[in-house]
Amino acid sequence: MLKKNEKQSNALFTADALKGYYAPMNNTTPQGIRNAKLGPKVAQALKDRDFEAWYCEKQEEGTAIILSLIPKTDTVSWGGSMTIAALGVQNRLADLGIRVIDRDAAPTKEERQERMRQALLCDTYLTSVNALSEDGQLVNVDGFGNRVAATLFGPKQVIIAAGMNKVVKTVEDALIRARTIAAPLNMQRFPNLKTPCAETGACGNCKSPDSICSYLVTMRRCKPAGRIKIVLIGEDLGL
Repeated sequence: MLKKNEKQSNALFTADALKGYYAPMNNTTPQGIRNAKLGPKVAQALKDRDFEAWYCEKQEEGTAIILSLIPKTDTVSWGGSMTIAALGVQNRLADLGIRVIDRDAAPTKEERQERMRQALLCDTYLTSVNALSEDGQLVNVDGFGNRVAATLFGPKQVIIAAGMNKVVKTVEDALIRARTIAAPLNMQRFPNLKTPCAETGACGNCKSPDSICSYLVTMRRCKPAGRIKIVLIGEDLGL
């Protein structure tokens, strides 16, 4: 069973806890074969929409690409993401002495909220995506909106890491995945929140005050070109 970092109030799992949670894939498994064939095509579809994009097979490669994109003079922040945690990027930033805005280290609720606001003007923002289509469109669902807000505008660059398990056929499929797969799974991370999907595991299309589906955002192209950088990884990562 995974142990949660008690210091993190949003129940984000630590990189250490996630080690071994995601089974590595290779090109001899059905998933690995599919990922190796499809991943480069999705990366090209993203480039055609003015995103910068990379495909790599392993988590370690993805982490290396992400770190190579961050200048040492940048201030870095992130949204809640099991993918970013699994890659261990935050720990590596600390090792490199890069300044970060870490909402989870805030001593009070008010300070946490203030750091979330500061993150909107950081240099590099790290996050993942709930789903993306084979033709290069991204879909995110968000509770408070801070994650999608930073993705759309504010930080100088946004780096999105995504496992190939997030890739679906069409943007309509991506919307379905975000609402009916990613959101109910994410709700299980927050035992104090009360929604139908927290109780049943299935989306209830609710308007609950605790809903994490307040904002549903589709990104069909990147403007200005290259601001959003996407690292696709040929493994299952995140929810």
